Amino acid sequence: MSEKIYVGVDLGGTAIKVGICDAEGNLKQTYEGPTKAEEGAEAGMERIAQYVRTVVEQSPYQWEQVAGVGAGIAGFLDIPKGFIKFSNNLGWRNIHAKQILEQKLGVPVQINNDANVAALGEAWGGAGKGIPNCVAYTLGTGVGGGIIIGGRIYEGFGGMAGELGHVSIVPDLEAINCTCGQKGCLETVSSATGIVRMAKDAVERGDRTSLALIENITAKDVFDAGKAGDEVALRIINRAAYYLGRSMASIAVVVNPQRFIVGGGVSKAGDILFDPIREIFKKYTPEHAQTGVDIVPATLGNNAGIVGAAGLLL
Repeated sequence: MSEKIYVGVDLGGTAIKVGICDAEGNLKQTYEGPTKAEEGAEAGMERIAQYVRTVVEQSPYQWEQVAGVGAGIAGFLDIPKGFIKFSNNLGWRNIHAKQILEQKLGVPVQINNDANVAALGEAWGGAGKGIPNCVAYTLGTGVGGGIIIGGRIYEGFGGMAGELGHVSIVPDLEAINCTCGQKGCLETVSSATGIVRMAKDAVERGDRTSLALIENITAKDVFDAGKAGDEVALRIINRAAYYLGRSMASIAVVVNPQRFIVGGGVSKAGDILFDPIREIFKKYTPEHAQTGVDIVPATLGNNAGIVGAAGLLL
């Protein structure tokens, strides 16, 4: 076999997921094992190398076909140097990840921010396949993002490009503090955390809502209540969608992508979220910046990070 394969690593706080992709971004084989981050970075790097070798051994491919390994990592990175400055979900600091893994595996290694990698995964093998210019949002505990231009991740000067969750978009009178230290960030209203916060605020105010009957409200509870016609839940959903649509309108006149891709757990809500996002985007985006642009759900789910990490080598 002479076909080259690309191995992706999605390094999470509890699990390390690895997978093999072909040159077209098709996921061929996966493997998953525990991170055990508390054992330290040295043990973690060895575990990654072990899992990479395991996924190749369990596949129909040979090690000689591996063109390289990419890894998506949450945290503050020096991407060109392949250096982890600090990863809060791992508790690791000052790790020469690229250098260590290349020594252990004997193949080229690239690392990048986990949100960038998920965006690249969708662009390469998911909802953005065949579209060279797209922007991806990941709506989960926070709001992650990635910008793909000409089929490549746009990282910016210091690797901070695509931090869409920290676009300051909520007016001062409505804004609250964000975990990044700023106020009014998109993440404060359009993430699962933001949606739950708004729901709890409504219950504490005494708003008439079925959410008051739920002890531990989740974002899914809010969307389910909205689909059942709960007016308070619908107001919260529409607020989250409003600021997402407004942020896309701003991005559209800067980057002019052909497609916006929305992934993460919150995106599973479906049309109740996507319809108002599209409506707001259309309302606030100049005609020539919205023509031919669509807003679609992500398709790779939890595999986006693996596929995108593998795509770093291309």
